[in-house]
Amino acid sequence: MTIGIIGAGFVANVHVENYGKVHGVDLRVKGVASLRPERGKEFAARHDLPRVYPSVDDVLDDPEINLVDLCVPNYEHAPLIVRCAAARKAVICEKPLTGFFGDGEPMVGNRFGRAEMLAGALANADRALDALARAGVRLHYAENWVYGPNIQKAARLIARTGGAILRIAGEESHSGTHSDYARQWRYSGGGSLINKACHPLGAALHLKYEEGRRKYERPVRPARVVAAVARLTHTRGFLADQAKFIREGWVDSEDWASFFLTFDDDTVAQITASDIVLGGIQNILSVYGSQAVVHVNNVPNTSVVAYAPRDGLYGGEYIREKVETTAGWQFTSGDEDWMNGFPEELQDFCEAVADDREPLSGAMLARDVVAVTYGAYLSAEQGRAVDLRPHLR
Repeated sequence: MTIGIIGAGFVANVHVENYGKVHGVDLRVKGVASLRPERGKEFAARHDLPRVYPSVDDVLDDPEINLVDLCVPNYEHAPLIVRCAAARKAVICEKPLTGFFGDGEPMVGNRFGRAEMLAGALANADRALDALARAGVRLHYAENWVYGPNIQKAARLIARTGGAILRIAGEESHSGTHSDYARQWRYSGGGSLINKACHPLGAALHLKYEEGRRKYERPVRPARVVAAVARLTHTRGFLADQAKFIREGWVDSEDWASFFLTFDDDTVAQITASDIVLGGIQNILSVYGSQAVVHVNNVPNTSVVAYAPRDGLYGGEYIREKVETTAGWQFTSGDEDWMNGFPEELQDFCEAVADDREPLSGAMLARDVVAVTYGAYLSAEQGRAVDLRPHLR
């Protein structure tokens, strides 16, 4: 198996480092293409990749490449998937699968209604997925939460009890994205709701899919959503602060969101996402079953707890994603990538390509996340529950 990477940013680094942990599959990462040539060259040198491709077309034209890993901004996902399908290349796509990006002009979030966004986002998703289906190649949807060892342990514990999953509560939050593009709807397709809630939502959907297959011989699917969103860094109290530790600069999208999801078996999930939480990234999920309760602390957790009286004493040693200071008590991890599910995710994807099978995280999950997300945007706009069932496939 030969892999070509498109994009040379944060998540591309995570993926390349974790391909090295894949075992039992003969693979190599041949090269990278980046819109910024110098960045591509630096990336290839850092990871000892043999080739820097001048363009995406050069990756797709390489007959040795049979798996393309898309590590690019959200608005590029669907168009690149269609191009990969035309070249008959299997695809790994970072979350979310796609969204609504308007006409490419600024202030999309202020100029388009959410009903149009829901329809447009699903049209983008269907265009990409249909192209893959026609080409006979698969989507590998890179929702790492599905593969996290703690999430998988929770799934096994609940399954062994034989009971029902009644409620799931999940959150991803931190003190603000470093990415400028993520603060503009025309590039990102939204704010905290699409970029952060997709993680706990993906895990919740996966757990209910698996429960449904066990109990009813079909996945339990999302049915209704009620949501609220806010721009908390635009509020008077925040703007009055002299010192700001939370990142601002949100152009036309939300920095906080929460929604209540009802499944077609009448059970529920509560998902929160935000860019206004200090103290480092919070990746947590709780599963409330009829026979057991399981709390999952992906990050932070107490696997390694360290104290320093002032910032900077650890030098360049990594502590935790998005933490504002290394002073005081710190909740770090011996292997944060493993805790977040990255090596397990890429192991499954590579095995799926090699064995010509569906990955654990694939097209249905990718599309359902888009449907729930934009259903939630519509709910927040209209102040009512949105029926998701007409929007599913």
